[in-house]
Amino acid sequence: MSAVRTSGQEILLKGIAAAPGIAMGPAYLYSKLMPRVKMRSIKPSDLKSELQRLRNATARSVKELQKILSFAEQKLGSQDAKIFEAQIMILNDSILMGTIEDRIKDELKNAEYIVSDEISKYKRLMFAAQDEYMHERAHDVDDVMNRIIRNIQDQRLFSRLEGESVIVSEKLAPADTVIFSRNQVLGYVTDLGGVTSHAAILSRSLKIPAVVGLRTATKHIRSGDFLAIDGYAGFVAINPTEETREGLKRKAKRFKDFEKHLVGIVHLPAETIDHRHIALSSNIEFPEEVEFAFAQGSEGIGLYRTESQLIGMAKYPTEDEQYEVYKRVADGFFPHSVIFRTFDVGGDKLAPDAYQEENPFLGCRGIRMLLDHPEIFQEHLRAILRASAKKNVCIMFPMISNLYEVHRAKSYLDKAQEDLSSRGVPFDKRIKIGVMIEVPSAAMMAQEIASEVDFLSIGTNDLIQYMLAVDRDNSYVAPLFQQFNPAVVRTIKMVVDAGHKRNVWVGICGEMAGDPLATMLLVGLGLDELSVIPSILPEIKDIIRSIKYKDAKRIADRALAMSSDTEIKEYLSSVVKSKLPEIPLDT
Repeated sequence: MSAVRTSGQEILLKGIAAAPGIAMGPAYLYSKLMPRVKMRSIKPSDLKSELQRLRNATARSVKELQKILSFAEQKLGSQDAKIFEAQIMILNDSILMGTIEDRIKDELKNAEYIVSDEISKYKRLMFAAQDEYMHERAHDVDDVMNRIIRNIQDQRLFSRLEGESVIVSEKLAPADTVIFSRNQVLGYVTDLGGVTSHAAILSRSLKIPAVVGLRTATKHIRSGDFLAIDGYAGFVAINPTEETREGLKRKAKRFKDFEKHLVGIVHLPAETIDHRHIALSSNIEFPEEVEFAFAQGSEGIGLYRTESQLIGMAKYPTEDEQYEVYKRVADGFFPHSVIFRTFDVGGDKLAPDAYQEENPFLGCRGIRMLLDHPEIFQEHLRAILRASAKKNVCIMFPMISNLYEVHRAKSYLDKAQEDLSSRGVPFDKRIKIGVMIEVPSAAMMAQEIASEVDFLSIGTNDLIQYMLAVDRDNSYVAPLFQQFNPAVVRTIKMVVDAGHKRNVWVGICGEMAGDPLATMLLVGLGLDELSVIPSILPEIKDIIRSIKYKDAKRIADRALAMSSDTEIKEYLSSVVKSKLPEIPLDT
């Protein structure tokens, strides 16, 4: 985040655009009272009453979340409200709650301390992952934990406001987002959070503009300050000038007009003027997102994050539990294809005998963890295979760094197929297999790897971090995370060419795939598939349908000859503005 003081009293803050829209109004600084937990010993004679405190608090928490769920269903529909069902499931997890009760009995410690200590184990492991997705899931688990503790301590939260407000907070839980929406909320501004947070997802569903990840917004903003927030570009202006306000009003009208135009192309094919078809798919993580992805015109699911099932779990989900989820997704998108990425998490976040790594980002994660835990891998693969009976499922392995890992992963898949065949369980015997290219060594070996699989999918988020040695969540080096760095652009081209030489299709599923500025470049580089967050699908499709493939190739060839990220970005921006002036860019 950067804060820039401009003319007069205006201060501009730069964060992450989490929910589109422009909003202006007075700030309300929301400081959520966090429960304080102290350890205290209890007498054996008080054990029964202490367990009852826990059970009463858990029951009250479930009741609160059921009310929020009901309200969310009315405002958002059942699809997005499922987030709160997941939180209720954590509270109803008999193994987790049983472990907490057993610890209270064995250790004779107060209920809120044991709740905090036990659930914090999972939260710490998620935060140690150095992965934005797992960090956001950790915040959701934290919300459940704090709700139980507040109810043990009989605390109540404030959620009523007078008049219109832009809510400013360090972070917002999903429940905060929904409860505040009962008021006249104009927008949300937070220090923490990312586009994958449930609060961000709900803000988009509620159509409330949101800018997150500002880091120090709560230090700069006071209640009553007039704010202007740009949920398209991720800017917040404190006490904006008249010029800033007028500019944002014009931008709001331009985007509104463009969004009306997009409605008419949702279910048209993603095809260039000269008839090159690009498969346009969605990245999702929950079955409840299938309906929305389809409504946005998605041709398939290019990335289903199976690790979402592990959130808040006290143990690994069984094969049957996994199968039920995967079947819902596969059946829900039939006959279109669904690519299930196998668990992309590290051993430090999963194993019951959890261990710590000094640098888990370079440690036992993705395919490495699965190959080190054959029983988990086999159950996981069998569950996906069982969901493939209608023949619209593909399997994709993450974090591949060499051919040996591909061979081992395929051998485990063969064994899972043999197990199911011996039991007479139906599955797609010709299921397509792919790998993610997100490690530089895999990019260099892409042609050999392509000989072993049916498709390649470039994961730009990790590939860029590994190639440029930049942690994008580290504010000191974040500006060096350059998706248009010439090394990145040339590597993407190299992988595409390598895949095509072996007659396999090549897709891309990182954030770069959903950047409108990159669309013409990616099409011109020869990518066969773009997989993006569902909400951006229509805009990307509109760009594809407005260009010629031969022009896109010329644009890509010119970009490949450039020598800096800035040069490529400025060139692409000028091309988009000249060829597609109706496309509203945030740059």
